Amino acid sequence: MPRTKPVGWPKLMVARRLKAGTVAYYWGPPTWATKGGCPLTFESLGADYGEAKRRCDEILNPQFDAWRTRSTAPIVDAAAKVGTFDWLTGIYRSSPKFTDRPTRTRKSYDAALALVADYKMKDGRRFGSLALASIQPGVADRLYDRLKTKADGTARVRTAILAMTVCKRAWNVARRDRPREIPLDNPFAKMGLAYKAKATRPVTHAELVRFVAAADKAGEGSIGTAAMIAFFWLQRQEDILTRLAWTHYRPADAPGIVRVFHHKTGELVEVPLFDTDGTSLWPEMTARLDALPRRGTLIVTRDQLDRRRKVHLPWQPDYFRHQVAEIREAAGIDAEVKFMGLRHGGNVEGAEAGLTDAQLRALSGHLTTAALLRYAQTTAAQRREGARKRLEARTKREGLSK
Repeated sequence: MPRTKPVGWPKLMVARRLKAGTVAYYWGPPTWATKGGCPLTFESLGADYGEAKRRCDEILNPQFDAWRTRSTAPIVDAAAKVGTFDWLTGIYRSSPKFTDRPTRTRKSYDAALALVADYKMKDGRRFGSLALASIQPGVADRLYDRLKTKADGTARVRTAILAMTVCKRAWNVARRDRPREIPLDNPFAKMGLAYKAKATRPVTHAELVRFVAAADKAGEGSIGTAAMIAFFWLQRQEDILTRLAWTHYRPADAPGIVRVFHHKTGELVEVPLFDTDGTSLWPEMTARLDALPRRGTLIVTRDQLDRRRKVHLPWQPDYFRHQVAEIREAAGIDAEVKFMGLRHGGNVEGAEAGLTDAQLRALSGHLTTAALLRYAQTTAAQRREGARKRLEARTKREGLSK
């Protein structure tokens, strides 16, 4: 049995010396996972290190990770045949191109790959069992046409496009690792897919006020605080719930700012809290935060103590979304409004206030104007202001020419 493990040793794989003096390799889930219902079991991998490592990296560990993160991806046949679509997705899931993605993104990609792999063809076979050489561009096109519509006839074009996009990425990543076994031509490439997403409806300041009032009345003031942070400081939900700490608000080294981190772009925006004359730039926001009890590291935590741990835990995305929907209904705001609409609304407010693109980007953390424009949507007020400025310029010009 090797005393030191070589670089790249697979997790959960162990080596044992047999009576004959040879070394054999084994894989098994941790005890806590077995007790938690993990369907994978202890497995003998043989005496060939290369083959044992390959099986761990391509099949067993990706399956374990899918179960551990409660992914929607299925636990595929542990003996996924080399050269099949299931085998390819296993390689992709073990690649840093996949594992380095945020948890939410991995779950989305897992669901997309599962949708494709589990598609049953007319002969009863799963798409995942197909040999890669048999998946031609025409096959991908027909698969896309089938996935665009659910069994009940409901359209899901956006989901189908995401599935094809993730399959294209998985094919490219896996081929870089196995160029001899995976065909060069990617059947999911150059499909000419396009989808115009429905614009997110911006939340107005008046709606924000109603929403916060409803949250406070329901005893969920932390959700109202989160909504205000999204609207005023333009931070995303994930960052508000998991990253925004009390140390970011009026830090000891700079008590006149709040540090707003945007994980998606990697930007840290130091938002000033006061004008040069000392006037509060965010009076509603600072008044609320200054009055809040500090219940932990994060600014936004659940309002009720956890019954077992007796602490205020962070919000989990699904439960947070459910509570937001209830508060939205109580506030009399239509169901089209999503939490992300608060950030859109804050950007729109800035655009209507006449902020330049540079000023908006400085506050929102967007890296480009193109990205910003998806948030600072054009409105009738902006068009009126534009028309007014043109009229004023034209009148002034014609007046000077007389």
